[in-house]
Amino acid sequence: MDLPVADPGTERGEGPLLQCPYCDSEAMHKLAQLLLPGLAAVCVDGTTGDLFRKPSVVAVELRKEMVDYIMQRSDTFIADALIESEANQETENEMPEDPFEIVSIFMDDFSSTKRNIIGHVSGWLLSDSREDKIDDFVQEMEMTRFWPLDRREAIAEVLLKNVDLKTKFHCPEKYENEERLADHKEQCSFRPVSCPNDGCRAKVSVRCMQDHDAACPFKVLQCEQNCEKRLLRRDMDRHCVTICSMRPMKCPFGCDSSFPECDLEKHCLEFLQAHLLKVLKVIHKKGRSEEELKELAQKLEKYDEHGKLAKAQDARPLTNVVKYLEAKMKGEPSS
Repeated sequence: MDLPVADPGTERGEGPLLQCPYCDSEAMHKLAQLLLPGLAAVCVDGTTGDLFRKPSVVAVELRKEMVDYIMQRSDTFIADALIESEANQETENEMPEDPFEIVSIFMDDFSSTKRNIIGHVSGWLLSDSREDKIDDFVQEMEMTRFWPLDRREAIAEVLLKNVDLKTKFHCPEKYENEERLADHKEQCSFRPVSCPNDGCRAKVSVRCMQDHDAACPFKVLQCEQNCEKRLLRRDMDRHCVTICSMRPMKCPFGCDSSFPECDLEKHCLEFLQAHLLKVLKVIHKKGRSEEELKELAQKLEKYDEHGKLAKAQDARPLTNVVKYLEAKMKGEPSS
């Protein structure tokens, strides 16, 4: 793995260069989301089987210890990676480059130092009971705002910059003075901007805005099934399967046709003879041949002066209309 070499910047004797503060806000948010389950796992594993301590009792202390530990590991990560890379030049072992994987390793290493005897049992580590307890404690901490997201994001920002070897998720630019830095910040591709979609409160880096917009639940879109509606992306699935006039449906009479729901009336009119034949076969199960039923279907359609047959859009109402017309054709009162 080719590790980055620190940029010495412009030669001058006026102190350190000024680092651009911007990073990928979505990556920072994702990293912040890892911290709460990580803390929950440490607290659960450290108190399993302990009758006198619960995860909530040790959470404050372990949070501080965990943050100190992963911060310290991240501070020395690049230097450690350089040393390990030089020591293992002839081996195929490579340091991970994904910041999320790296921080997860830090948290797992810290967690392993806090597990009690039961916590070290492999069966417990893989059990559903452990996962359930971790999930429950995560929900408890979220409800009580034990570790608010904004505080986790502040930590995640530092972690991200410390372990982002390839500078994929943060801006590496440095400048000699505030004026040049300010000029850069106005154009930096990592600068945060607000999502323009109404209702969305997300702030993302400029370079990520296109990807965010392609998935933003508050983006207004034309219906995927091409009805006249425009709606939020988050409402699209429900609309398409419930009330969309263009949602596909199967013929209620059992033929193989599939069509938009708004075309049901058109379909019933176009395939009236086929539907009549299906209904007549049920009504006259015996005593009538296929040709006789086809002839009867044609007579019924001609006899139907008010178009009641075509208006019947399901088997039951069509059956009722057929029986009514047959009785009327025979000169008998309908029942």
